[in-house]
Amino acid sequence: MKKALIVWGGWDGHEPKQCADIFAPILQEKGFDVKVSDSMDPYKDADYMSSLSLIVPVWTMGQIEGEQESGLLSAIKSGVGVAGWHGGMGDAFRNNTEYQFMVGGQWVAHPGNVIDYKVNITNGDDPITQGLSDFAMHSEQYYMHVDPSNEVLATTTFNGAHAAWIDGCVMPVVWKRKYGNGRVFYSSLGHVAADFDVPEAREIQVRGMMWAAR
Repeated sequence: MKKALIVWGGWDGHEPKQCADIFAPILQEKGFDVKVSDSMDPYKDADYMSSLSLIVPVWTMGQIEGEQESGLLSAIKSGVGVAGWHGGMGDAFRNNTEYQFMVGGQWVAHPGNVIDYKVNITNGDDPITQGLSDFAMHSEQYYMHVDPSNEVLATTTFNGAHAAWIDGCVMPVVWKRKYGNGRVFYSSLGHVAADFDVPEAREIQVRGMMWAAR
């Protein structure tokens, strides 16, 4: 049986436990043996980490110890998949550039905070987004610094209402990439658990996890 590890914690405003509670049973239904932890210490267990198929990090604005970070990144480099969302993966450890290199991006702003915006599917042929149409969100529209090597599957366009100098800027929302031998999936959707009530946001995340898992 495939094994998945969900690690949640950090800033409570992103509802890490509530979000973990959404996806743990979904992964179990998909046939995974799921472990949920509110500590990053499992990252230090090399034998356990190497046994995993998938890591789902849900940790915002925290600090990660050197041994924890090296264990996490080494596992992904070796071929363990990783899939996450919003600040739980894309604004986790602001001082750890190697972690950000793995993710392929880092949050820097959400002009206007919680607003209405549109997500545009840019690659409808990919299994993660196939059959999905553009959709609306009422949440934080993430402005990110992103890696040009990402394979972008969905974007959003800023209208400049809250930061005039970015009017018309097209920003990646969903991407996939590699880090060593590991598959990396990221979606900037999912500020709070209720965001996953949007069917497309939830489906993209589930498909992304399935794609990333080895």
